[in-house]
Amino acid sequence: MNSIKKKLIDKTATLGVVGLGYVGLPLAVEKAKAGFRTIGFDVQESKVEMVNAGRNYIGDVVNEDLEEIVKSGLLSATTDFAQVASADCVCIAVPTPLDAYQQPDISYVRASAESIVPYMHKDMLIVLESTTYPGTTEELLMPILEKSGLKCGVDFHLAFSPERVDPGNLIYKTKNTPKVVGGITPECTDVAAAMYEAILEAPIHRVSSPAVAEMEKILENTYRNVNIGLVNELAILSNKMGINFWEVVDAAKSKPYGFQAFYPGPGLGGHCIPLDPYYLSWKAREYGFHTSMIESSMMVNDRMPEYCAERSSKILNRFKKAMNGARILILGVAYKQDIDDYRESPAIRVIEELEKEGAEVVYYDPFVSEYREHGIVKKGEPELTVELIESADLVIVTTAHTNVDYDFVQKHAKAIFDTKNALKHAEARENIELL
Repeated sequence: MNSIKKKLIDKTATLGVVGLGYVGLPLAVEKAKAGFRTIGFDVQESKVEMVNAGRNYIGDVVNEDLEEIVKSGLLSATTDFAQVASADCVCIAVPTPLDAYQQPDISYVRASAESIVPYMHKDMLIVLESTTYPGTTEELLMPILEKSGLKCGVDFHLAFSPERVDPGNLIYKTKNTPKVVGGITPECTDVAAAMYEAILEAPIHRVSSPAVAEMEKILENTYRNVNIGLVNELAILSNKMGINFWEVVDAAKSKPYGFQAFYPGPGLGGHCIPLDPYYLSWKAREYGFHTSMIESSMMVNDRMPEYCAERSSKILNRFKKAMNGARILILGVAYKQDIDDYRESPAIRVIEELEKEGAEVVYYDPFVSEYREHGIVKKGEPELTVELIESADLVIVTTAHTNVDYDFVQKHAKAIFDTKNALKHAEARENIELL
């Protein structure tokens, strides 16, 4: 047995996590809770200071867990990458956004790798968790890491294991979500799997290469993107035909096989589903291949905020009210229910479309008191009051938070455009229009 596997089994290995965001901090916490000395690395001093003070800023991390493992000395954070020298395993969990041209921005991954290189040592394990295009680990990461003078697969181990974080999921967290691992060599896979087996309570699925693991992650999220694009398109058609599409989906899911329910909405949000298909489409062009089905679904989903604004205008017209000058209340700017994450939120794009047409837009979100977009901070309303609801010419539900009293909203709103079917149980429906 090689030395690093032995250290993982007896829990004497020191583990590192680069990037202390929605993926990295929960991963670092689970490593420390499993009994490993864990070091978190981040370029943001504010995050490092909060972790070292035991103060949590991620919804899926239990405050008491973070406080306890920091006090025990199992978890610490730093901006000093020289401490990588004391780590046996380092996971990279940094953002992989799109640039202004909708192409993958791998600069954070590249910068992380270059920061690690001067402090690498023999028998070390590096795992990339950031979602990216197939080939990143072998074509980008490995050459950078080998600048250390160490040979991948001989002197150090390298693998890709896609993050599977679903913010707000009450059942599946980092600890109990199955993990996919693909290494450069079989031994790289073996060592990476041993690390995750030591910290997770979930099966580890091994694949033959990092590229397979990278493509697997793209498949997961593209599958959702394509199916959501399908239901969004059918929802638009159903509206023209006078058919309640939400009822259609409920009827279809009564079939016990061959159908999985997806629901329409004002667009796609979060860091994965709206972005990942672009990685694949970009990479596919290298092979002269156009991902036509994927690109079609992205076109449908990307247009949904604009479509919601158009539908809102038609609702206002029925009340002899122009969009220009109308007061609109948005309920929810988080990208999904019951979380405070507004990354790529379609609700924010709906707000932008409405404001382009001259509407006065205010919002209420019990999880997001303010958000920053294009360098501008927009503050939400502190309470959902009778006065706030009655002052709006139109209320648009863009995030179906479960701690909002929708019967209260229905009772006091002039008109409601429900893009999430949040008021499905409302008995009085005269002022409700569904997406």
